[in-house]
Order: sequence, then C-alpha cells, then structure tokens
Amino acid sequence: MVEKSNQLADTEITHLLTLGVAPYAQPRFEGGLRHNAFFIGPNVRQAVQEGLADYTPCFLHELPGMLRTGRLPLDVALVQTTPPQEGACSLGVAVDIVRAAVECADYVVAQVNPRMPWTNGNSLVSLEDVDAFVWREEPLPELTQREMTGAGFWIGRYVAHLIEDGATLQVGIGSVPDAVLAALTGKKDLGVHSEMISDGVLKLLEQGVLTGRRKTLHPGKIVASFCMGTTRLYQAVDRNPAFEFYPSDYVNDPVVIGSNERMVSINSALQIDLTGQVAADSLGRRFYSGVGGQVDFIRGAARSRGGRSIMVIPSTAKDGTLSRIVPFLGEGTGVVTTRADIDFVVTEYGIASLKGKNLRERAVALIQIAHPKHRPHLIEEAKRFGTLDAGHIFPSDADAYHVELEAKVHFGPLDVFFRPIKPSDERRLKDLFYSQSAETTYLRFGVPLKKLGEEEFQELVSIDYRNSMAIAGFVREGEREKMIAVGRYFANPGERLAEAAFTVHDRYQGKGIGTFLVHYLSWIAKERGMEGFVAEVLADHSSVHRLVRKCFDKLEEKTESGQTRIVMPFSAWKGKGNPALQPQTRAGAKP
Repeated sequence: MVEKSNQLADTEITHLLTLGVAPYAQPRFEGGLRHNAFFIGPNVRQAVQEGLADYTPCFLHELPGMLRTGRLPLDVALVQTTPPQEGACSLGVAVDIVRAAVECADYVVAQVNPRMPWTNGNSLVSLEDVDAFVWREEPLPELTQREMTGAGFWIGRYVAHLIEDGATLQVGIGSVPDAVLAALTGKKDLGVHSEMISDGVLKLLEQGVLTGRRKTLHPGKIVASFCMGTTRLYQAVDRNPAFEFYPSDYVNDPVVIGSNERMVSINSALQIDLTGQVAADSLGRRFYSGVGGQVDFIRGAARSRGGRSIMVIPSTAKDGTLSRIVPFLGEGTGVVTTRADIDFVVTEYGIASLKGKNLRERAVALIQIAHPKHRPHLIEEAKRFGTLDAGHIFPSDADAYHVELEAKVHFGPLDVFFRPIKPSDERRLKDLFYSQSAETTYLRFGVPLKKLGEEEFQELVSIDYRNSMAIAGFVREGEREKMIAVGRYFANPGERLAEAAFTVHDRYQGKGIGTFLVHYLSWIAKERGMEGFVAEVLADHSSVHRLVRKCFDKLEEKTESGQTRIVMPFSAWKGKGNPALQPQTRAGAKP
C-alpha cells in the first residue's frame, strides 16, 4: 500500500494501538495516505502532534458499534489470522475491534501467519467472511517489560493494600501496572477481566494467584480483548483454555464489567488536578495516547458489588522537575476521567481516597501524596484559588507515609485496622470526637470540651512521622472506615521523651485496643530513638493508670493539682518486638 501510494488519494488508515513502524504516517505521504488513530501510539504520536495524522477520541466499548453502523466508515479490513482449521481462522492476540472490522468491511484481506496463537473465546472468523488471503510468516511485534522503578515499586505496594483476595482485576500497560502485578504475589484467587493483558499476568498465573475461582462472570477464565507482550506471552495464550478473548464491545461494556463482583480497575494518567480531574490522553494541546478503556472500566467497577477503581501515577515527571499532581489542568488539556468518576489515586507517597469527598478534602488528600518538594506550591495555589482556606494547616517537611505500620488486629470477633493518621483524616477524627461521651473527652483532654476549632483538628492530623506519630484504629461499616481509637506522641527535635496520649471510643473500650495502642506506639517510638513517654493524666483516671502499669514495669509518677505526670521509660516496657506482628494479628506486608 505504501509502495503504491502514488496511485491512491485521500486514503484513511485507522487502527488502535499498534507496535512497530507506521510508514503511512510519514510526511511524504500527505495527500495520499492519512492516519486516523483511535489510540495514539509512539509510532504515530509525532504525526498527530504535527497535524499530519488525526486522532478520534472514543470510548473503546463503543468503537465496534460505530464501525458496524457506519458512523466510522470502513471499506477494507487488513487483519492477521492463524492458518485456517475446520473452516475458520482465529484472530489470535487481537480481537478487540478487529472482529467488527471483519464483519462490516466491504473487502477483507487476511494475512495468514503461522506464528499467530490460536485463542479461545469469541475469536474465530469464518473463511467465508474473508475475501483474500496472503500467506506471510513473521514474528509478532513484542513489547518488552521495562525495569521496575522505585516509584513503581512503592505504588505496587500501596495498590496491593487496596486489592482483596477474590478480586477481579483490570490492569493497563506499562512499568507501573507491571509493578502492581508483581506486588500481588501474596493474594489468593484473583481473577482478570481486562481489555488487555501483558506478561505480568503470567507469573501470577504460575504462582497460583490467578485462579479466577471466585469470579462471578467467566469463573476460572482470564478474559481480555487483546494481549501485548513477549513471545512467552503469545505462546502461553496459544490454545490455552485459561484465556478467553472477546470483542471490545463485550469486554469493555460497563454493564458487563460491573457483573464481576469485587471488580478493581487500575489505570494510569498523565496528570491529576486537585479536584480529581484526570488527564490521560493529552497535556495542553499535545496528544499522547487516547481515551481507550479507562472510563469504561472505572464506571464498570463503580457498578460492581464491592468494586473500586484505582488511578496510579508517579508523583513527578521529567526527573522530578514537574509534579503530576497539579493545582489545575493546563489550557487545552482534555479531561478523560471526570472528578465525579474518580475513586482512589495512588502515588509512591501513598493513597488518596476521593470518592464522596468535597473539593477541600480532595485537595488535602492529593497534596499529601504529591512529591514533598512540590507540596508547598500545591498548598499555596490551593489557598490562592480558594480550594483551601488561607489558614489551613499542613505538616511541614513530613516524611513519606509509612505503609509498613499498617496492621489488622483481631480483638475476639472484632477486626481493627491500624494505620498512621493522614491530613485527610480530619473528618474521621471529628466523627470520633463528637460521637464519644463527654466523660471520655474529659478524661482525654482534662477539661470538659464540647468542641475543638478547625485549626486544632488540623493540627491533630498534621503528623510529620518523625518527631510526631499518630496511629488510629478503624473498623469497617459498609464502605466506610470509622475511626474508633487514636494513640499519638510528640517530641521536640532532639528530645528523648515524647508526650503521649491515647483515646478509645466508649463503644470499643474494654477489648484490649488501648493496650495494643500503648504497646504499638511504644515500639514505634523506641525504633525511632525515643527513650520513653511522658503523659499528663487526671489523678483519678484509674483506667489509664491500670493501662500503663500493664504495659510498663516501672513508672515515675508525680501528682499536683489533680494532674499526674507519668513517665514511662522504654527500659521498663514489657513488650517484645513489634506487637503488630504477633500471632493474633494480621499485619500489612512490610516493604
């Protein structure tokens, strides 16, 4: 076609993402051949950016229908198949929109390639639907796996905390999605329903992690519309009943996706603004990729019982000089995923949960997972544009969130999830404060407080994770995490004794939660070089006195004016090692 381009005029070539060269997108063919991308790949990106090729934004699940109805007219389909067998060929590794192209094109040319894998599902094409066959054996284009980055490693670890056993996954393409898959080795009975799959699924399949046993749609099967990877992947899917390939209007249909219970979509982005708008196909007026199936799966996961969607994004670009979390999207930048669709966002600095959050809460959550050197600018801009109030308090020079301190602990039939407090926990802390009894509040603060000011709540969740630490306990109420307990300490730089305080909601007292918090916070502070705790306690607060004596052999106590100052040296601590790793607990995987 390229060789005979001088005999052609106004010939449009369309496809989804392809690997390899795209000679028809070269400037010398202007006027004869012109490419129209449904998803922009590296081989046509420059041509699109220079106006020598076109880009058609569309949801992937709608593409086959637009081909069939003629909204996207198609005269000739050039496809690649396996050698025929019993009157049919398999479309192999790419069923996506290819099946619809075969069905609606006026003329179909099939390159028969014996190296194309024969895949199961809905990949067969009758020989009667093909007008011409061309035999050509050649290797399939390969997509090699990139080396894992430090950011990818941590993103994978955080995402793993959001994926439960038995979940069904959709994972995109690239080094970060591969890092996510690599972090799931300890999970059980995961499934896959994804527009595409890459080599990352093979290790999980070999390790017995991907069984699909608990899938509610196509149980036991890895469902996709195309695959892209190395020869090892192509060999793995060949005549393998564990893999099934279907067209995009089925795999990417949000209704079909939502039929999978515990559906988790994992997608990437170019930028995210502080309101939760996601740029995934363009920055400014420069287009880089496409809409693809991101929105299909985000909305499908939202329909799923127990489903959730996760946006993964390294915090910076261009060697750390640019923040990918921005105050607002630049002029001309397109929004692929709206602020109403966004659920979880994960960077190498933590997890932001945005669903159901107001704009102020979103800004706080996203700033805390941005790169530390870009946070001051984000805070300044958020205050300048009114997303945050001018006096909003953030921790200054905070360490990264410590995911290794997350732990799930059993207290009889009650499971409590413990983790470090974040600035975005302000609302949860308010709920705890205002729902506990006046007596509990009095015993915690030593005065009959009925309310705290906005600044006081913000200070209580502004933790630097070095000189200050706060561990909160949460229980699950439906989709909601309810804060039921907090243990915290604070020390001025250079001090060896830290001020400590603990509180447990009335409904959950007497279960051992307070004892665990004292032990856990003692271990954390000791590991960070502290020599002990000091606490100001009401002299008649007998339960606290009993609690600290249970955890420490020797205490220094001094009572004045109804207040007792208790010094708890770690040399007298009764604990042994990390209490979150004791047999009765289930701790988060330690990186």
